[in-house]
Amino acid sequence: MQHRNKLIGAAIATALTLTAVTTTAMADTTSHRPTPASEQDQLQALHKAAKAEGGKVTVYIGGDAPGQWDSLATAFHQQFPDVRLHLVTDLSKYHDARIDNQLATGHLVADAAILQTTQDFDRWKKQGDLLQYKPVGWDKVFPNAKDKDGYYTGVFYGAFSYLVNAKQLPTKPGDFKATDLLKPAFKNKLILTYPNDDDAVLFGYQQIVDKYGWNYLAQLVKQNPKLIRGVPGSAAGVASGDYLASVATGGDTRPNGTQVFSDSEHFNSWAQRGAIFKNAPHKAGAKLFLSWLDSQAVQKNAIATWTWSVRKDVAPPTGLKALASYKNTDPDAFAKFMGDRAAVERFRSQVELYFGQVKGADPGDPAGTLGRTPGAF
Repeated sequence: MQHRNKLIGAAIATALTLTAVTTTAMADTTSHRPTPASEQDQLQALHKAAKAEGGKVTVYIGGDAPGQWDSLATAFHQQFPDVRLHLVTDLSKYHDARIDNQLATGHLVADAAILQTTQDFDRWKKQGDLLQYKPVGWDKVFPNAKDKDGYYTGVFYGAFSYLVNAKQLPTKPGDFKATDLLKPAFKNKLILTYPNDDDAVLFGYQQIVDKYGWNYLAQLVKQNPKLIRGVPGSAAGVASGDYLASVATGGDTRPNGTQVFSDSEHFNSWAQRGAIFKNAPHKAGAKLFLSWLDSQAVQKNAIATWTWSVRKDVAPPTGLKALASYKNTDPDAFAKFMGDRAAVERFRSQVELYFGQVKGADPGDPAGTLGRTPGAF
């Protein structure tokens, strides 16, 4: 989830800062109705509340590389320099365990979470652990990217499919199929993120097995792929030209590769959910951060530069169509898959028979320094 963040650097942060200081809409002098507060005015009110609370916020965010989301933190700090943000990146499956333990022990550190483990948000909502909060611009967010009751709201759409060296693509890239990876050219030239390590990758393999059967995986393994932990490494391998393709992943593969959305095969897309915890130590700070992230300015300048925004009023990145126009993906399908944990674990166990047990350090915390309560003030 998470995957072209080099595109969100200092230029983006500057753009957001400039947007933040634009003038608000003029009042309608022909009507007695008050003009609704602009999004930037609403953010300023939230900013005032966050400062009064102490000016701190800790957010656990899913990702597979230290500092993966630092550009977001930089942009936030440029707009709100007096609010201290701890944006802690690690694999979602480790963050949710931390949060569950913090809830169980009564020592909650995370004020908010942005994770791909969609089932956790449904469970936390049912348990009463989430704060009911609709961020700025909530009414502009697509229905499939938010909880109808306002307990969680998406912040971007992730999309995993094939990453392929441009020279290996057919004339029409949409004609690319999973079976193309079984050709001799891809022998020893595949770099794959362990599907049994990342549920979003795993669901992509579920879609492939549903179409081609388990024998496809047996044939894929015969291609002697390089197996690694984390999605960015797979994208980097294709980008460098050292490898020709990856499966069920995403990311920036320039200059040698591109992400391919096949016309004949399903690909995984989902809304990465964000929520605030009911007992968060810094609720006002968490409201400010999630509202800032879902605001039109940030969705346009920091999200829609590399993936689809969750807002209806923000155009998709250059070269991509509106997500709803792709008929071979369903943004609700991943959440349904994640919700049946018994089925997920059965499929994961079978996939492990083909690819083996996951090896290597946690790509999000390779030094093992985060511990149980990262970001504690």
